[in-house]
Amino acid sequence: MARREILGVRVKLASPERIRELSSGEVKKPETINYRTLRPEKDGLFCERIFGPTKSYECACGKYKRSGPKFKGIICDRCGVEVTDNRVRRERMGHIELAAPVVHIWYLRGIPSRLSLLLGCTTKDLEKVVYFAPTRQREAAYKVVMEGRRIDLARKGDVLSESEVRIHSHYDPKFKAEEAYRIVSVDDVPVNEGDVLSANQVSRHKTEYGDGSFKVETAFTLVTVPDDPSHIQGDIVSATEVERLRKEYGDTFETERAAVGNQEAFVVTAAVHLPFAKGDILSESEFRLYGQKFPGRFTAQQEVITVEDPCYVIIEEGMSPYSPADIILEREYVLCVAYDKKFHAGIGAEGVQSLLGNIDLDQLGASLREEVSESTGQKKRKLIKRLQVAEDFRKSKSAAKSMILEVLPVIPPDLRPMVQLDGGRFATSDLNDLYRRVINRNNRLKKLQELKAPEIIIRNEKRMLQEAVDALIDNGRMGKAVLGAGNRPLKSLTDLLRGKKGRFRQNLLGKRVDYSGRSVIVIGPQLKIYQCGLPKQMALELFKPFVIRQLVERGLAPNVKSAKRLIERGREEIWGILEEIIKDHPVMLNRAPTLHRLGIQAFEPVLMEGKAIRLHPMVCTAFNADFDGDQMAVHVPLSIEAQAEARLLMLSANNLLSPASGRPVMTPTQDIVLGIYYLTDMQDEVPGEDLPHFSDLDDVLVAFNHGVVKVDSRIMLRMHPEWEEEGKWIITSPGRVIFNSVLPEGLRFINKQCGKKDLGIILDRAYDMVNRVSMVNMLDDIKALGYRWATRSGISFGVQSIIIPPEKAQLTKQASSEDEELKAEYNMGILTQDEYLFQKESLWSEKSRAIADSIVDHMDRTNPIRMMSDSGARGSRSQMGQMAGIRGLMSDPSGRIIDYPITANFREGMNMLEYFISTHGARKGLADTALRTAKSGYLTRRLVDVAQDLIITDHDCGTDRGICIEPLKQDGKV
Repeated sequence: MARREILGVRVKLASPERIRELSSGEVKKPETINYRTLRPEKDGLFCERIFGPTKSYECACGKYKRSGPKFKGIICDRCGVEVTDNRVRRERMGHIELAAPVVHIWYLRGIPSRLSLLLGCTTKDLEKVVYFAPTRQREAAYKVVMEGRRIDLARKGDVLSESEVRIHSHYDPKFKAEEAYRIVSVDDVPVNEGDVLSANQVSRHKTEYGDGSFKVETAFTLVTVPDDPSHIQGDIVSATEVERLRKEYGDTFETERAAVGNQEAFVVTAAVHLPFAKGDILSESEFRLYGQKFPGRFTAQQEVITVEDPCYVIIEEGMSPYSPADIILEREYVLCVAYDKKFHAGIGAEGVQSLLGNIDLDQLGASLREEVSESTGQKKRKLIKRLQVAEDFRKSKSAAKSMILEVLPVIPPDLRPMVQLDGGRFATSDLNDLYRRVINRNNRLKKLQELKAPEIIIRNEKRMLQEAVDALIDNGRMGKAVLGAGNRPLKSLTDLLRGKKGRFRQNLLGKRVDYSGRSVIVIGPQLKIYQCGLPKQMALELFKPFVIRQLVERGLAPNVKSAKRLIERGREEIWGILEEIIKDHPVMLNRAPTLHRLGIQAFEPVLMEGKAIRLHPMVCTAFNADFDGDQMAVHVPLSIEAQAEARLLMLSANNLLSPASGRPVMTPTQDIVLGIYYLTDMQDEVPGEDLPHFSDLDDVLVAFNHGVVKVDSRIMLRMHPEWEEEGKWIITSPGRVIFNSVLPEGLRFINKQCGKKDLGIILDRAYDMVNRVSMVNMLDDIKALGYRWATRSGISFGVQSIIIPPEKAQLTKQASSEDEELKAEYNMGILTQDEYLFQKESLWSEKSRAIADSIVDHMDRTNPIRMMSDSGARGSRSQMGQMAGIRGLMSDPSGRIIDYPITANFREGMNMLEYFISTHGARKGLADTALRTAKSGYLTRRLVDVAQDLIITDHDCGTDRGICIEPLKQDGKV
C-alpha cells in the first residue's frame, strides 16, 4: 500500500451528496450477522457487498476462494462482493437513507446552539418544533361579538384564544372580539311569578334585591269557586285576578284575605330574573351592561384558556404579522393558511430544513452588521454572536441546511466490531445497537408513509427517529440516555471522541511510547538526590536493546535471537552489563498530572530488587507525590543529545529552585524535620550547674560518641575564628554540634532549635553562599541526619498525649452564656442579623483560640504532638484545638455559619448531630477539589493549544526592566 503523506486535516459539514459519495452502499437492514453461518447479512450493518470481504481476497458466495491478489478488484457477479484485502473494512463507510430529515444534535444542543443562533430563536422553542412537542400556555379568552368575512372560521358567540383573535383581527378588519368573562356566582331573586309570600318575606327580598326585582299584589283565597275551570276552591289569587273574575262572573263567588301564618299574604305577579346562569361566558360589553343593570347580583372573572398545541416555524411569512423563524402554535398556523395562500410554515426537521434553505448568508450578514452598529449592551452581544456564526458558514462555504441530516453515515464495521466469546455468545460495540435502533425506526416510518397513516402516527414516528439518531450521535444529550445490558448507558459516536478516554486525547495525543514503563513509587531514603531506584526487571526491559548490543559485541551471543534467549534465562552476566549501561544513562520520571516544569525530572537509575520505583523523599514536593499508592512513569532518553539535555537541564540536582517562587523546592519535610528538631533540642537551664567545656567540634563529637554527654546536654563550646570573634564561648548542645557538622563552613554556627521554617531559611542562605554540588551534598546529609535521629527519638503519640485542658469547660460555658446574650439582643432588634452572625463568629473563634493556647500551655515541651506541631513536621495549633479543645462553629456548603457550635472534640467524641454538622466541610472539600482540578486541567490544555505554534528565537537579554504595553489608540480611542 503506497504511503500517503497527510499535510493537514480539515473538518467541515458534510452535505447529503458528499455522504453518499463517501459511502460504498446503503444499509437497509438492522441485522448484523447470520448466527447459523456466522457470515454478515446482506444489506445489513456488516454487509460484505458494502464494506468489503471479511476474509482477504474471498467473496461471500465462494466463487473466488483463496485466490490471492490475482483477482484483486473484481466484483463477484453472484454476490456482488469485491475481491480485495479485508483491511478495507476499516475504511469503507455505508449510509442510511432517512425517511424524514433529522436535526444534527451537535448543532441544536451544542453550547452555544449554532442552529438557534443562526435562526435567531431560542433553543427551547426550536426543540419544540423539532420534537413535535406541544407548548402549554395560558392565554386570555375572547368572545366573538362581530363576525368577519370568514364565517366558517369564527361565528358570533364563539370563545377564542388571544393568539386566534390576533390572526383574525390582522386579516379581517370587520372581525371583532372582546375579552371574555366567566360567571363565577349569581345571586338571583329566589321567587317566581305566582309565589305566595308573607309581608316579612316581601320586605326582606325587596331590601336585598331592590324594589324593581319583583312585583306583588294582595293575596285572596277563593272561599267559593265561580264557574271557571282554571280555579278550584281554596286557590290563592291576586287582587287583579279577583277583579277579572268579578267582571266575568259577577258576585257568584266569595273571597277572603289570604294569610301566611299570622301575617298578611301577597302574590308575586312579576319577577325580573338574571338572563344568564353560573358558568356562562359574557363579552366585556355584556359584562359592563349587566353590571349596571344588576349591580351586586353576580360575580365574574376574566376567562383564561389553556392552550396546548404543537409548534411550527415560519418559513414564508406572506401577509401574516410574523417574520421568518418565528415560532407559532398550530391554531395560528391553521388560521394563517386559511387566510393567506402565500403563508408557509413547517414542523419538525423538515420545517427547519426549509427555513435554512431560504437563508441568504450574504444578506443576513449585511443586515446583522447594520443592527450591530445600531445596538448596545446585551442585544449587541447577542447579535455579534449570531453574526459570527453566519460569517463562519459563509467563509467555510458550507450549506446551512447541511445541519439537517437526510442521509446518515455508517462508520466502517471494523471500527464497531462484533466478536465471538468462548461460550458462543457475541460481544458487540454499542454503536451497533444504536445503529440498529435507527434502522428499525427508519424502516417503520417508511412503511407508515407508504400506508398513508394518520398524521399523528407519522409525527410520533418521526420524533422517535430523531431521538434514535440523537442517541447514536450523542447519547444522553437530550435527557435520559439509552441503556444497554446492566442499565449501562450505551457509548455513542461523541463518547468515542470526547474526554480523556476519547479518540483524540487517549489515542492521538496520548499515544503509548517505547522505552517507557510505569510502577508504584515507594520511598528510597538511602538514595542521593539525583538518583532513583529502578526495579531490575523493569530496567532490563527498558534497556533491553542496549543489553542485546553489548552481548553481541562482547561475543557472549552470536546474534540478536540468542541474546534475547540469554536475557529470558536471566544469566548472571546480564546484570553486570545492565549495571554498566545504566551507569551513565539518565532516565526521566514523570508523575501525572504534569502541572509545571518539575513534573518531569531526570535521575540516575540505581538497580533495586522488587517491583516498585524508589524515589528520593526530598523530590516529592516538586512532583506533588506521596507514597499512598501513587504511580510514576519512566522514560529513557535515547540519543546522545537527549541524554545530555536530560542531564544538564532536567536532572533533579539541577532543579533545586521552584520556577514559581525562586525559592528552594527541595526542602526537608515530615520525618526529616522532626529528626532535626529533636536533634537540635537542648535541656532547660539548671541554676548553678557546671557545664563541660569543649574547644572545637571534634572534641564534642568524641565525647558524645563515648557517652560522656547526651545529645541534648548543655555544654560550653569555644567558637571557631571563622564563625564568631575568636575565643568567644557559647552554650549549646552536642545535637546542635552534630547538625552544624553537616553544614558548609560558611553557614556555621546555627545555635538554635531548628524547625521547618528555620531549615528553609538555612537552605535559602546556602543556595546563595555555596555551589550546587555542596548544596546537593548538604541536602542529602540533612536527610540522612533527620531520618537517623527521627528513628532514635522514637517519637509517637497515643490518646494519652492528647491533653484536654481544665479551662475548657469554663471557657465553653462562658462562650455559651455570651452567645445567649447576643441572641437576646438580636431577638430584641438591637442587632441586625449580619451583626449577630459576625459577633457570634468572632466570639467562638476567640474562645477556640484561647482553648487551643491553653492546650499548648498544659503540654510538656517533649510532648510528641507539640513537638510535631512546633517543628512544622505535621499538624498545627488549630488541629490540636480540634483534637483536644472545641471544634467551634461550622459552615454549610453555601458558606453560611450553622447556628450550633460544636463544643466537643475528637478525643471526647461527638454526638450524632455534631457529627453530621461536621460532615458538610469534608463533603464540600472533596467536591470543590474535583471541580477545581477539572477546571485547571482544561485551562492548561487551552494554554498549550494557544502557545504550541509560538516559537521564541531571541535569547533573554536578562534585564529586570520590562516594557509597558498599552492599548493602541487613535484620536483618543482604543
